[in-house]
This record gives sequence, structure tokens and C-alpha cells, in this order.
Amino acid sequence: AAKVGKTSLVMSLVREEFPNKVPLRVKEITIPADMTPERVRTHIVDYSEAEQTKEQLYQEISKANVICIVYSVNNKNFIISVSISLYFRVPLILVGNKLDLVEHSSMETIRPIMNRYQDIKICIECSAKNLENISEVFSCAQKAAVHPMGEKAFLLFCPEEKKLKPSCIKALARIFKISDLNNDGVLNDDELNLFHIICFNTPLAPQVLEDVKDTVMRDLNNGLRYDGLTLRGFLFLHTLSILQGLHETVWTVLRRFGYNDSLELKSEYLFPLIKVPPGCTTELNHNAYLFLESVFDKHDKDRDCALSPEEVKDLFSVFPYMPWGPDVNNTVCTNYKGWITYQGYLSQWTLTTYLDVQRSLEYLGYLGYSIIYEQDSQAAAVTVTRKKHIDLQTKRTQRSVFRCNVLGARGSGKSGFLQAFLGRNLQRRIRSREDHKSNYVISTTYVDEQEKYLLLHEVTPDFDILSEPDLTCDVVCLVYDGNDPRSFEYCAKEYFIDSRTPCLVVAAKSDLAEVEQQYSQSPLDFCRKHKLHPPQPFTCNTTEAPSMDLYTRLTHMAIYSALINFFYSVLVLLHAASCLGVDPPSPPLPLSSLRHMAQADLNNSTFWLRAGFCAGVFAALGFAVYRVLKH
Repeated sequence: AAKVGKTSLVMSLVREEFPNKVPLRVKEITIPADMTPERVRTHIVDYSEAEQTKEQLYQEISKANVICIVYSVNNKNFIISVSISLYFRVPLILVGNKLDLVEHSSMETIRPIMNRYQDIKICIECSAKNLENISEVFSCAQKAAVHPMGEKAFLLFCPEEKKLKPSCIKALARIFKISDLNNDGVLNDDELNLFHIICFNTPLAPQVLEDVKDTVMRDLNNGLRYDGLTLRGFLFLHTLSILQGLHETVWTVLRRFGYNDSLELKSEYLFPLIKVPPGCTTELNHNAYLFLESVFDKHDKDRDCALSPEEVKDLFSVFPYMPWGPDVNNTVCTNYKGWITYQGYLSQWTLTTYLDVQRSLEYLGYLGYSIIYEQDSQAAAVTVTRKKHIDLQTKRTQRSVFRCNVLGARGSGKSGFLQAFLGRNLQRRIRSREDHKSNYVISTTYVDEQEKYLLLHEVTPDFDILSEPDLTCDVVCLVYDGNDPRSFEYCAKEYFIDSRTPCLVVAAKSDLAEVEQQYSQSPLDFCRKHKLHPPQPFTCNTTEAPSMDLYTRLTHMAIYSALINFFYSVLVLLHAASCLGVDPPSPPLPLSSLRHMAQADLNNSTFWLRAGFCAGVFAALGFAVYRVLKH
């Protein structure tokens, strides 16, 4: 239409200033390829009703690769202008000029027209007088001609309805949730700036940020709240980018947050390569715990240091499924309402990383760990501990998670022993559902004022079907029912007794009358024979929370097993030297006395005197063995 500013737009682009005098039209302008963002030679053809006929207009349209239909945003009678090009199947760009004359956008008025005609790809508002969005108009026109909306854009956007597709909305909603660091439902200035840095490696200029919010406020209801961008506003901005031909901008965001061209999270993003050699374990490192702490704080809205079922659901809303079932409540510490506490939350993550590191990496991927912490992958959150034989050589361990296998006959009290570690007495355990039972329990203990995780695993009583992971552990706890005469017979099986794994025998249900065990040896004599601690009485039938002393002792035994095994290895070598004709020291420590040495024994000064003597003799014998072998 006339008087909408078509010629002014072209002249403002070329001269980079608003012309004082505007002709009816300008002659065809050619912009060299090296001066355009798309690196293509561009011809701009103006049209004037006063100088040209309709036939001339149609002739120019037939040669065009893209058509810009200009209207004045302060004129409501622009709709007829659209009908001119309906029969020409080339991309159409609606350009709303004279934005400097109005306070509000015309997008709400123009949107029904865009929904009606599929050929209209983009609508952009500008001001030739203020030079606002002038270059963007012609840049969008170039993009529409050079990069028409292809298959990848259709994955994001439905051109008929001019709406984002559900799969795209789902992905962007997850990205919004991850970027909303304080979980208040809006992206504040700092969060928007961080989002822009993550996606485009550059911060948002303050004026650009204000312009973005002004655009949302002008064109969309409920797009802003408390001066922050809502999810509705976040989706609107991405829709606007696609309508302006900038769908690659949306893809940049999606790819940065781990999505592939099918709008699914890439397998290499969720499951990065991590090598765990035999004999090593996997633990979360300090940065991972800091991240998980921030996620907990983000969703603990009532600040009670526990996650309610609604808060857990909100936390995992960025997952495609609910990763934690009801068994988790019987695996980690909960409060009196049965809600997972802060300690229990971190314990569950520790357990998952220890047992199934790939699943833990997947979960961290859904939460956006590598993105927020700017890491190459989730694998940066995991520490692979060194092999146990190195711990034996150095007589110290750097691990913080230790595994205790709990064995015993059926009905011996193993489950009660596990649940007591979570501070639950018999009455509280009776109230839990059987189908929510867990064979794992994990919590923290303190050894030498350092926090350690102790993982208890209730092992099936059927030895014949035990797998290698079932048998691998740092310490063994054998549980028998002191009130059942046949219960200890199971513990007497020397499956673990003949191994080098530290072992503790627990006499459960000590609140009941103790009966004589129908076995060739009493539990006390059995422990004496194998140099074990005497059976430790235990009951969870208490009014208060059960004592934690046994669990602290088990952790001590697991940690110092490396030291115990070192001295065990010393004595093995002493016996080997004896076989070579070198007399061992007299009297040496019995081998069996070190296989299951407990922490109390380690603190015994006599033990250290004897051990030190053996170590000194071993050094001398090592040199003697070397001379024997050399000659």
C-alpha cells in the first residue's frame, strides 16, 4: 500500500540514516555478496503504485525469491495488502513499519493473518525513522530465501498453526526448568544472562535484555512476572525466532542442552564414556555434591531439609520417568513424615553412583550438570577410586564409600539390622510395606572425625546363586537370631571365614532370651577359634532409635582392612621365605589372627609391638630372600 514507508526502509538500509526527502520509489539496488550475512548477492526491488502498473508488479513478483509486504503499524487497514501475493508460492515477510508512532505491537492483530496463510513465514516490526530492526528485516528476507523452512524447522514448528510442536515445547520446558536456578518459575536477569552465555558464549547486553523483556511485555500477556521471564514468555521468544527465520537459533539452544535432530537427548550426552578398571569403585566428587546440594535447595521450598512427595516430583520433572520408587524411602534416611531428608537424598545419589555409575551419569544429564557446571560431560562428576591392591601397598585408602555384606539365615534379623542403621526401631519398621522393601541401606558414619558412607547389602541366604558383585565387599556382617537354635549354623559356613575380608558376628534379637545353638561350637568359641570379635548383641526392639556403635565399628573395619591385609601379606611372605630355607621369626603372628582383625585389636599396643617386630624382620628377610634368589 502507499504511504507505509517501503522506500524509506530501503533508503535507511543503504544510507544508514533516515532520508529527509523520499522519492516515489528507488531504482533497483544490488548488494554485493561480501556485504550480506548469508554471503549471497541480493537485489532489492522497490514498488510504487503511482509509477507502476499491476502488471509490472506481478512481473517483478514472478522473478522474486522472497517478498516483503510492508504495512504501517498505526494503520488498521493494511490487511488487504496481503492478498496481493497469495498466488505466488514464495516466502512472504510481513514488515510492520513506523513502530516509532505507536506504543503497542501489532502482532496480536497480524497473527490471525499469519495463521491463515502458510506462505507468510515471518512478521517483524521496525522503524525506518529510528533505524530500528532495519537490517534485521532484510537479513530475515535473505534467510527466508536462502534457507526456507526445511524438515528440521518443521520438527520444531507447525506452520499451519504457527505454534511450536509438543516435542519442542517439552524440550524447551526442561531447558527453562534447568535454567531457573532458584525454582521461582521465572528467569531473572542473572539467569537469562547465564542462559545466553551457556548457549551463545556471550553475555546479554543490558539494553538487549531490556529490549527482549519489552518485546514480551508488548506482545504477550503473562510473559513476564516480577520482571522475570515466565515459561510462556520463554516459549514465545523461541516461537518468534522461528517466525523471523531464525530457527537455527532455537536449534543452537536445543543442541547445547543435549538434544539431537530428533529432539531426543543424545546417548553420548546421557551416557558418556567412563572406564572403571576391576578392583576400582565409583564415587561422586566434591563438585558433584555441590551441584546436588544446589538442586536439593532449589526444590526444598519449605526449607525443612526434607523433600515432600510433591517436591520430589518437581525435582524429577526434567526426567522422562520417575527414577526413584517407594523402595528409596527404605534405603535412606527419612524424617518422621517419611520424607527423604537432605542426608538421605545425598546418600541415594552416592548409592546409585557406587552400584550403577552409568545410571548416575544419566540422571545427572537430565538435571543438566555438565551444562550448568560447564563440563565436557557428566563423567567429570565421578571419581574412579584406585585399585584396592594400591591401598594395600600404601596402607591407606582415599575412598569414602564402603560396602558391608550382611548375611544370615532367613528370619535372623538382617532386615531389622539394615533399617536400624536408618534410625528405625522395630515399631517403625513394622509400619512399612513389604513391597517397598529394599535390600540396600546407606547412611553416614564418622571415623576419625571424617564422614564416610557405609553401604549395607542384605545378601540372599542361598550361597549357590551368589554372583561376584554379591561377594565383593569391604567387610562382612554375619547375623544370627540368638533366640533360634538353628540360626547360627548358617553363619558357621566358612564361605567368608576363610577369606581375607574382615568379619563381624552379630547376635540379633538380643531383647529375647538367648538359647543354645545347635552347632558343634558355641558362637563365642567359634569367634575365638577364628580370632573374631565375640558376637555383638543387637536389637531393634527399642523405644528410642537403635545404637549406631556397631555400624561405626563396621566402617572402621572396612577402612582399616587395607592395613590388616598388609600385615597379612607380610606374614604370607614370611612363610614363603621359610619355604626357601630362611627361618621365620619366632614366634610369628598366626595367619588366622590377622584375617579378621577388628579395630579394637588395631588399637592394642601389644598388637602394634608384635606387628612392628614382624615388619622389621620382614625387611631383613626380604634382603635375605633376595640374596638366596640371586645365588
